[in-house]
Amino acid sequence: MPIAVYILGLSVFSLGTSEFMLSGLLQPIARDMDVSIPQAGLLVSAFAVGMVVGAPLLAAATLRLPRRTTLLALLAVFGLGQVAGALAPGYSVLFASRVVSALACAGFWAVGAAVAVSLVPEDARARAMAVMVGGLSIANIAGVPAGALLGQHAGWRAAFWAVAGLSAVGLVGVATLVPRTEVPTGDDRPRLRNELRIYRDAQVWLALAVTALNGAAVFCLFSYLSPLLTDVAGLAESWVPTVLALFGVGALIGTTIGGRIADRHLFGTMYGGIVASTVVLTVMAIAAHSAAVVIVASVLLGITAFTTAPALNARMFQVAGAAPTLAGATTTSAFNIGNTVGPWLGGLVIGAGLGYPAVAWTSVGMAALAVAALVAASRLHRLRTGTASVIVAGSEDAGRLRSETVDVPMAGTPMTRPAGEPQV
Repeated sequence: MPIAVYILGLSVFSLGTSEFMLSGLLQPIARDMDVSIPQAGLLVSAFAVGMVVGAPLLAAATLRLPRRTTLLALLAVFGLGQVAGALAPGYSVLFASRVVSALACAGFWAVGAAVAVSLVPEDARARAMAVMVGGLSIANIAGVPAGALLGQHAGWRAAFWAVAGLSAVGLVGVATLVPRTEVPTGDDRPRLRNELRIYRDAQVWLALAVTALNGAAVFCLFSYLSPLLTDVAGLAESWVPTVLALFGVGALIGTTIGGRIADRHLFGTMYGGIVASTVVLTVMAIAAHSAAVVIVASVLLGITAFTTAPALNARMFQVAGAAPTLAGATTTSAFNIGNTVGPWLGGLVIGAGLGYPAVAWTSVGMAALAVAALVAASRLHRLRTGTASVIVAGSEDAGRLRSETVDVPMAGTPMTRPAGEPQV
Protein backbone atom coordinates (compact mmCIF):
# COMPACT_ATOMS: atom_id res chain seq x y z
CA MET A 1 0.00 0.00 0.00
CA PRO A 2 1.53 3.39 -0.97
CA ILE A 3 2.66 5.60 1.91
CA ALA A 4 0.41 8.38 0.60
CA VAL A 5 -2.66 6.27 1.41
CA TYR A 6 -1.51 5.98 5.03
CA ILE A 7 -0.94 9.74 5.18
CA LEU A 8 -4.51 10.23 4.05
CA GLY A 9 -5.59 7.85 6.81
CA LEU A 10 -3.59 9.90 9.33
CA SER A 11 -5.36 13.05 8.20
CA VAL A 12 -8.70 11.30 8.54
CA PHE A 13 -7.73 10.57 12.15
CA SER A 14 -7.90 14.30 12.94
CA LEU A 15 -11.10 14.75 10.93
CA GLY A 16 -12.75 11.78 12.62
CA THR A 17 -11.71 12.90 16.08
CA SER A 18 -13.45 16.23 15.52
CA GLU A 19 -16.53 14.63 13.99
CA PHE A 20 -17.21 12.14 16.76
CA MET A 21 -15.59 13.56 19.90
CA LEU A 22 -18.77 15.47 20.76
CA SER A 23 -20.38 12.18 21.77
CA GLY A 24 -18.21 12.36 24.89
CA LEU A 25 -18.52 16.13 25.34
CA LEU A 26 -22.29 16.67 25.18
CA GLN A 27 -22.72 17.10 28.89
CA PRO A 28 -19.90 19.64 29.52
CA ILE A 29 -20.85 21.61 26.38
CA ALA A 30 -24.51 21.67 27.42
CA ARG A 31 -23.57 22.92 30.89
CA ASP A 32 -21.15 25.56 29.60
CA MET A 33 -23.42 26.83 26.81
CA ASP A 34 -26.57 26.56 28.96
CA VAL A 35 -28.42 24.39 26.44
CA SER A 36 -30.18 21.01 26.67
CA ILE A 37 -28.57 17.69 25.78
CA PRO A 38 -30.65 17.40 22.56
CA GLN A 39 -29.54 20.92 21.59
CA ALA A 40 -25.92 19.96 22.21
CA GLY A 41 -26.57 16.83 20.15
CA LEU A 42 -27.55 19.07 17.23
CA LEU A 43 -23.88 20.03 17.01
CA VAL A 44 -23.30 16.46 15.81
CA SER A 45 -26.02 16.92 13.21
CA ALA A 46 -24.58 20.32 12.22
CA PHE A 47 -21.28 18.67 11.36
CA ALA A 48 -23.07 15.94 9.43
CA VAL A 49 -25.18 18.47 7.49
CA GLY A 50 -22.01 20.28 6.49
CA MET A 51 -20.58 16.98 5.29
CA VAL A 52 -23.71 16.17 3.27
CA VAL A 53 -23.73 19.53 1.52
CA GLY A 54 -20.00 20.03 1.30
CA ALA A 55 -18.98 16.73 -0.28
CA PRO A 56 -20.71 17.12 -3.66
CA LEU A 57 -20.31 20.91 -3.82
CA LEU A 58 -16.60 20.90 -3.10
CA ALA A 59 -16.03 17.84 -5.27
CA ALA A 60 -17.63 19.69 -8.18
CA ALA A 61 -15.88 23.00 -7.42
CA THR A 62 -12.42 21.40 -7.21
CA LEU A 63 -12.84 18.85 -10.01
CA ARG A 64 -10.19 20.48 -12.22
CA LEU A 65 -7.85 21.65 -9.44
CA PRO A 66 -4.65 19.79 -8.48
CA ARG A 67 -5.61 17.18 -5.92
CA ARG A 68 -2.77 17.76 -3.44
CA THR A 69 -3.32 21.54 -3.45
CA THR A 70 -7.02 20.96 -2.81
CA LEU A 71 -6.30 18.61 0.10
CA LEU A 72 -3.92 21.14 1.68
CA ALA A 73 -6.42 24.00 1.39
CA LEU A 74 -9.20 21.92 2.90
CA LEU A 75 -7.05 20.80 5.84
CA ALA A 76 -6.11 24.43 6.52
CA VAL A 77 -9.76 25.54 6.58
CA PHE A 78 -10.63 22.59 8.81
CA GLY A 79 -7.92 23.54 11.31
CA LEU A 80 -9.13 27.15 11.41
CA GLY A 81 -12.65 25.86 12.06
CA GLN A 82 -11.38 24.02 15.12
CA VAL A 83 -9.73 27.18 16.40
CA ALA A 84 -13.00 29.07 15.93
CA GLY A 85 -14.82 26.37 17.90
CA ALA A 86 -12.31 26.56 20.74
CA LEU A 87 -12.79 30.33 20.97
CA ALA A 88 -16.58 30.31 20.46
CA PRO A 89 -18.27 32.73 22.92
CA GLY A 90 -21.70 31.13 22.50
CA TYR A 91 -23.71 28.28 21.05
CA SER A 92 -24.43 29.95 17.69
CA VAL A 93 -20.75 30.57 16.94
CA LEU A 94 -19.87 27.02 17.96
CA PHE A 95 -22.65 25.72 15.69
CA ALA A 96 -21.33 27.77 12.76
CA SER A 97 -17.76 26.58 13.36
CA ARG A 98 -18.96 22.99 13.19
CA VAL A 99 -20.60 23.59 9.82
CA VAL A 100 -17.49 25.27 8.37
CA SER A 101 -15.24 22.48 9.66
CA ALA A 102 -17.60 19.91 8.23
CA LEU A 103 -17.56 21.50 4.76
CA ALA A 104 -13.77 21.24 4.70
CA CYS A 105 -13.88 17.71 6.12
CA ALA A 106 -16.36 16.64 3.44
CA GLY A 107 -14.24 17.99 0.64
CA PHE A 108 -11.17 16.25 2.03
CA TRP A 109 -13.00 12.91 2.24
CA ALA A 110 -14.30 13.20 -1.33
CA VAL A 111 -11.00 14.20 -2.91
CA GLY A 112 -8.93 11.99 -0.60
CA ALA A 113 -11.00 8.92 -1.47
CA ALA A 114 -10.50 9.55 -5.18
CA VAL A 115 -6.75 9.93 -4.61
CA ALA A 116 -6.55 6.76 -2.51
CA VAL A 117 -8.32 4.51 -5.03
CA SER A 118 -6.27 5.96 -7.89
CA LEU A 119 -3.01 4.94 -6.19
CA VAL A 120 -3.82 1.21 -5.95
CA PRO A 121 -4.94 -1.58 -8.31
CA GLU A 122 -8.67 -1.94 -8.86
CA ASP A 123 -8.84 -5.13 -6.79
CA ALA A 124 -7.34 -3.32 -3.78
CA ARG A 125 -9.82 -0.46 -3.60
CA ALA A 126 -11.59 -1.77 -0.50
CA ARG A 127 -8.24 -2.17 1.25
CA ALA A 128 -7.24 1.39 0.37
CA MET A 129 -10.55 2.66 1.69
CA ALA A 130 -10.06 0.48 4.79
CA VAL A 131 -6.86 2.44 5.51
CA MET A 132 -8.76 5.71 5.33
CA VAL A 133 -11.65 4.36 7.38
CA GLY A 134 -9.00 2.93 9.72
CA GLY A 135 -8.00 6.51 10.52
CA LEU A 136 -11.59 7.01 11.60
CA SER A 137 -11.47 3.85 13.70
CA ILE A 138 -8.28 4.93 15.46
CA ALA A 139 -9.91 8.30 16.07
CA ASN A 140 -12.61 6.44 17.96
CA ILE A 141 -10.01 4.46 19.92
CA ALA A 142 -7.69 7.32 20.83
CA GLY A 143 -9.02 10.67 19.67
CA VAL A 144 -12.61 10.52 20.89
CA PRO A 145 -11.81 9.15 24.38
CA ALA A 146 -8.93 11.63 24.68
CA GLY A 147 -11.34 14.40 23.80
CA ALA A 148 -13.72 13.19 26.49
CA LEU A 149 -10.89 13.15 29.03
CA LEU A 150 -9.80 16.64 28.07
CA GLY A 151 -13.41 17.77 28.36
CA GLN A 152 -13.64 16.39 31.88
CA HIS A 153 -10.28 17.67 33.16
CA ALA A 154 -9.27 20.67 31.04
CA GLY A 155 -12.57 21.83 29.59
CA TRP A 156 -14.19 20.89 26.31
CA ARG A 157 -12.40 23.73 24.48
CA ALA A 158 -9.08 21.97 25.04
CA ALA A 159 -10.32 19.12 22.84
CA PHE A 160 -10.86 21.56 19.95
CA TRP A 161 -7.35 22.96 20.37
CA ALA A 162 -5.95 19.43 20.30
CA VAL A 163 -7.71 18.64 17.03
CA ALA A 164 -6.39 21.87 15.52
CA GLY A 165 -2.90 20.61 16.34
CA LEU A 166 -3.64 17.21 14.76
CA SER A 167 -4.82 18.89 11.56
CA ALA A 168 -1.53 20.77 11.37
CA VAL A 169 0.33 17.45 11.53
CA GLY A 170 -1.83 16.10 8.72
CA LEU A 171 -1.15 19.23 6.69
CA VAL A 172 2.60 18.62 6.88
CA GLY A 173 2.16 14.95 5.95
CA VAL A 174 0.05 15.70 2.87
CA ALA A 175 2.44 18.45 1.75
CA THR A 176 5.49 16.19 1.94
CA LEU A 177 4.30 12.67 1.12
CA VAL A 178 1.20 12.79 -1.08
CA PRO A 179 2.29 12.89 -4.75
CA ARG A 180 1.83 16.12 -6.66
CA THR A 181 -0.56 15.71 -9.55
CA GLU A 182 -1.50 17.72 -12.60
CA VAL A 183 -5.05 18.10 -13.82
CA PRO A 184 -5.64 16.36 -17.19
CA THR A 185 -6.06 18.92 -19.98
CA GLY A 186 -6.82 16.70 -22.96
CA ASP A 187 -9.77 14.52 -23.87
CA ASP A 188 -9.52 12.73 -20.52
CA ARG A 189 -9.97 15.89 -18.45
CA PRO A 190 -12.82 15.55 -15.94
CA ARG A 191 -16.12 17.13 -16.95
CA LEU A 192 -18.79 17.72 -14.33
CA ARG A 193 -21.76 17.08 -16.59
CA ASN A 194 -20.27 13.74 -17.63
CA GLU A 195 -19.70 12.67 -14.03
CA LEU A 196 -23.24 13.68 -13.08
CA ARG A 197 -24.56 11.00 -15.45
CA ILE A 198 -23.87 8.36 -12.79
CA TYR A 199 -26.99 9.54 -10.96
CA ARG A 200 -29.14 8.05 -13.72
CA ASP A 201 -28.29 4.59 -12.39
CA ALA A 202 -30.70 3.14 -9.83
CA GLN A 203 -27.82 1.14 -8.33
CA VAL A 204 -26.12 4.37 -7.30
CA TRP A 205 -29.23 5.50 -5.42
CA LEU A 206 -29.66 2.12 -3.74
CA ALA A 207 -26.01 2.17 -2.66
CA LEU A 208 -26.59 5.65 -1.24
CA ALA A 209 -29.72 4.48 0.62
CA VAL A 210 -27.98 1.48 2.18
CA THR A 211 -25.06 3.63 3.34
CA ALA A 212 -27.26 6.39 4.74
CA LEU A 213 -29.62 4.06 6.62
CA ASN A 214 -26.73 2.07 8.08
CA GLY A 215 -25.06 5.28 9.27
CA ALA A 216 -28.31 6.57 10.75
CA ALA A 217 -28.84 3.33 12.66
CA VAL A 218 -25.38 3.41 14.23
CA PHE A 219 -25.05 7.10 15.02
CA CYS A 220 -28.58 7.61 16.28
CA LEU A 221 -27.50 5.59 19.30
CA PHE A 222 -23.80 6.45 19.34
CA SER A 223 -24.47 10.20 19.54
CA TYR A 224 -26.32 9.65 22.84
CA LEU A 225 -24.18 6.80 24.15
CA SER A 226 -22.71 8.95 26.93
CA PRO A 227 -26.04 9.79 28.64
CA LEU A 228 -27.26 6.22 27.99
CA LEU A 229 -24.27 4.92 29.92
CA THR A 230 -24.65 7.33 32.83
CA ASP A 231 -28.40 7.92 33.13
CA VAL A 232 -29.71 4.46 32.19
CA ALA A 233 -26.92 1.93 32.72
CA GLY A 234 -25.82 3.68 35.90
CA LEU A 235 -22.12 4.12 35.10
CA ALA A 236 -20.12 7.04 36.44
CA GLU A 237 -19.27 9.76 33.91
CA SER A 238 -15.59 8.79 34.25
CA TRP A 239 -16.44 5.50 32.48
CA VAL A 240 -17.50 7.26 29.28
CA PRO A 241 -14.00 7.67 27.74
CA THR A 242 -13.26 3.98 28.40
CA VAL A 243 -16.43 2.77 26.69
CA LEU A 244 -15.83 5.12 23.76
CA ALA A 245 -12.32 3.70 23.45
CA LEU A 246 -13.73 0.16 23.48
CA PHE A 247 -16.13 1.14 20.70
CA GLY A 248 -13.10 2.43 18.79
CA VAL A 249 -11.23 -0.84 19.33
CA GLY A 250 -14.22 -2.66 17.92
CA ALA A 251 -14.30 -0.22 14.99
CA LEU A 252 -10.63 -0.91 14.20
CA ILE A 253 -11.23 -4.66 14.34
CA GLY A 254 -14.24 -4.29 12.08
CA THR A 255 -12.39 -2.10 9.59
CA THR A 256 -9.56 -4.64 9.43
CA ILE A 257 -11.98 -7.50 8.83
CA GLY A 258 -13.97 -5.57 6.24
CA GLY A 259 -10.86 -4.45 4.40
CA ARG A 260 -9.65 -8.04 4.08
CA ILE A 261 -12.89 -9.64 2.88
CA ALA A 262 -14.86 -6.91 1.08
CA ASP A 263 -12.95 -7.09 -2.21
CA ARG A 264 -13.86 -10.78 -2.51
CA HIS A 265 -17.28 -10.86 -0.82
CA LEU A 266 -18.81 -7.43 -1.31
CA PHE A 267 -22.49 -8.15 -0.72
CA GLY A 268 -21.76 -10.81 1.88
CA THR A 269 -19.76 -8.29 3.91
CA MET A 270 -22.57 -5.75 3.75
CA TYR A 271 -25.25 -8.29 4.67
CA GLY A 272 -23.25 -9.74 7.54
CA GLY A 273 -22.30 -6.38 9.03
CA ILE A 274 -25.71 -4.70 8.82
CA VAL A 275 -27.68 -7.72 10.06
CA ALA A 276 -25.23 -8.15 12.94
CA SER A 277 -25.58 -4.45 13.82
CA THR A 278 -29.35 -4.88 13.92
CA VAL A 279 -29.00 -7.73 16.40
CA VAL A 280 -26.55 -5.79 18.60
CA LEU A 281 -28.77 -2.70 18.65
CA THR A 282 -31.75 -4.85 19.62
CA VAL A 283 -29.80 -6.29 22.55
CA MET A 284 -28.84 -2.76 23.67
CA ALA A 285 -32.47 -1.64 23.50
CA ILE A 286 -33.67 -4.61 25.56
CA ALA A 287 -30.88 -4.57 28.15
CA ALA A 288 -30.10 -0.84 28.32
CA HIS A 289 -30.16 -0.92 32.15
CA SER A 290 -27.36 -3.48 32.34
CA ALA A 291 -23.98 -1.77 32.35
CA ALA A 292 -22.12 -4.97 31.43
CA VAL A 293 -24.38 -5.67 28.45
CA VAL A 294 -24.16 -2.11 27.16
CA ILE A 295 -20.35 -2.10 27.41
CA VAL A 296 -19.98 -5.40 25.56
CA ALA A 297 -22.59 -4.37 22.99
CA SER A 298 -20.70 -1.10 22.37
CA VAL A 299 -17.63 -3.08 21.38
CA LEU A 300 -19.66 -5.38 19.15
CA LEU A 301 -21.42 -2.42 17.53
CA GLY A 302 -18.04 -0.93 16.64
CA ILE A 303 -17.05 -4.23 15.00
CA THR A 304 -20.26 -4.77 13.05
CA ALA A 305 -20.71 -1.15 11.94
CA PHE A 306 -17.17 -0.70 10.66
CA THR A 307 -16.92 -4.11 9.02
CA THR A 308 -19.38 -2.77 6.46
CA ALA A 309 -17.60 0.55 5.85
CA PRO A 310 -14.95 -0.61 3.31
CA ALA A 311 -17.61 -2.62 1.45
CA LEU A 312 -20.02 0.34 1.31
CA ASN A 313 -17.24 2.56 -0.07
CA ALA A 314 -16.12 -0.05 -2.58
CA ARG A 315 -19.70 -0.64 -3.74
CA MET A 316 -20.14 3.04 -4.61
CA PHE A 317 -16.90 3.06 -6.58
CA GLN A 318 -18.09 -0.11 -8.31
CA VAL A 319 -21.39 1.34 -9.54
CA ALA A 320 -20.07 4.89 -10.08
CA GLY A 321 -16.50 4.16 -11.15
CA ALA A 322 -16.82 6.40 -14.20
CA ALA A 323 -16.92 9.40 -11.86
CA PRO A 324 -14.41 8.69 -9.07
CA THR A 325 -14.54 12.14 -7.46
CA LEU A 326 -18.32 12.23 -7.32
CA ALA A 327 -18.35 8.58 -6.20
CA GLY A 328 -16.27 9.54 -3.18
CA ALA A 329 -18.42 12.62 -2.60
CA THR A 330 -21.62 10.59 -2.85
CA THR A 331 -20.38 8.05 -0.31
CA THR A 332 -19.35 10.83 2.05
CA SER A 333 -22.75 12.50 1.69
CA ALA A 334 -24.54 9.19 2.20
CA PHE A 335 -22.68 8.40 5.42
CA ASN A 336 -23.42 11.85 6.74
CA ILE A 337 -27.06 11.89 5.72
CA GLY A 338 -27.24 9.01 8.16
CA ASN A 339 -25.14 10.92 10.70
CA THR A 340 -27.57 13.84 10.37
CA VAL A 341 -30.86 11.95 10.45
CA GLY A 342 -29.79 9.54 13.21
CA PRO A 343 -28.92 12.09 15.94
CA TRP A 344 -31.87 14.25 14.89
CA LEU A 345 -34.33 11.38 15.30
CA GLY A 346 -32.66 10.41 18.57
CA GLY A 347 -33.10 13.97 19.81
CA LEU A 348 -36.79 13.89 18.88
CA VAL A 349 -37.24 10.66 20.82
CA ILE A 350 -35.51 12.10 23.88
CA GLY A 351 -37.42 15.38 23.60
CA ALA A 352 -40.68 13.42 23.52
CA GLY A 353 -39.79 11.94 26.90
CA LEU A 354 -39.49 8.38 25.62
CA GLY A 355 -36.06 7.86 27.17
CA TYR A 356 -32.68 6.69 25.91
CA PRO A 357 -33.67 3.00 25.43
CA ALA A 358 -36.21 4.24 22.86
CA VAL A 359 -33.30 5.78 20.95
CA ALA A 360 -31.85 2.27 20.63
CA TRP A 361 -35.16 0.99 19.25
CA THR A 362 -35.15 3.82 16.73
CA SER A 363 -31.70 2.63 15.63
CA VAL A 364 -33.06 -0.91 15.25
CA GLY A 365 -35.79 0.34 12.93
CA MET A 366 -33.33 2.16 10.68
CA ALA A 367 -31.01 -0.86 10.58
CA ALA A 368 -33.93 -2.99 9.43
CA LEU A 369 -34.62 -0.48 6.65
CA ALA A 370 -30.95 -0.69 5.64
CA VAL A 371 -31.29 -4.46 5.29
CA ALA A 372 -34.39 -3.99 3.12
CA ALA A 373 -32.56 -1.52 0.85
CA LEU A 374 -29.64 -3.94 0.58
CA VAL A 375 -32.00 -6.72 -0.49
CA ALA A 376 -33.33 -4.47 -3.25
CA ALA A 377 -29.78 -3.57 -4.35
CA SER A 378 -28.76 -7.23 -4.41
CA ARG A 379 -31.78 -8.22 -6.50
CA LEU A 380 -31.15 -5.45 -9.03
CA HIS A 381 -27.52 -6.51 -9.23
CA ARG A 382 -28.54 -10.10 -9.98
CA LEU A 383 -31.14 -9.01 -12.53
CA ARG A 384 -28.35 -7.47 -14.57
CA THR A 385 -26.84 -10.96 -14.90
CA GLY A 386 -23.36 -10.01 -13.90
CA THR A 387 -22.86 -7.05 -16.25
CA ALA A 388 -24.25 -3.58 -16.25
CA SER A 389 -24.20 -0.63 -18.59
CA VAL A 390 -22.19 2.04 -16.86
CA ILE A 391 -21.88 5.61 -18.09
CA VAL A 392 -18.21 6.37 -18.63
CA ALA A 393 -16.85 9.88 -18.81
CA GLY A 394 -15.16 10.31 -22.15
CA SER A 395 -14.32 12.73 -24.89
CA GLU A 396 -16.70 14.84 -26.89
CA ASP A 397 -16.90 14.74 -30.66
CA ALA A 398 -18.59 17.76 -32.27
CA GLY A 399 -20.31 18.59 -28.99
CA ARG A 400 -21.63 15.07 -28.47
CA LEU A 401 -20.68 12.98 -25.43
CA ARG A 402 -18.90 9.74 -26.20
CA SER A 403 -20.37 7.08 -23.93
CA GLU A 404 -19.00 3.63 -23.43
CA THR A 405 -20.23 0.58 -21.59
CA VAL A 406 -18.03 -1.63 -19.52
CA ASP A 407 -18.66 -4.88 -17.71
CA VAL A 408 -19.16 -4.51 -13.99
CA PRO A 409 -18.32 -7.83 -12.33
CA MET A 410 -20.50 -9.53 -9.80
CA ALA A 411 -19.61 -8.84 -6.19
CA GLY A 412 -16.39 -10.44 -5.12
CA THR A 413 -14.57 -10.34 -8.48
CA PRO A 414 -11.77 -7.93 -9.39
CA MET A 415 -12.75 -4.80 -11.26
CA THR A 416 -10.97 -3.25 -14.17
CA ARG A 417 -10.58 0.51 -14.44
CA PRO A 418 -13.47 1.94 -16.48
CA ALA A 419 -12.40 3.35 -19.80
CA GLY A 420 -11.87 7.06 -19.68
CA GLU A 421 -11.69 7.26 -15.90
CA PRO A 422 -9.93 10.52 -14.92
CA GLN A 423 -6.48 9.97 -13.48
CA VAL A 424 -5.22 11.64 -10.33
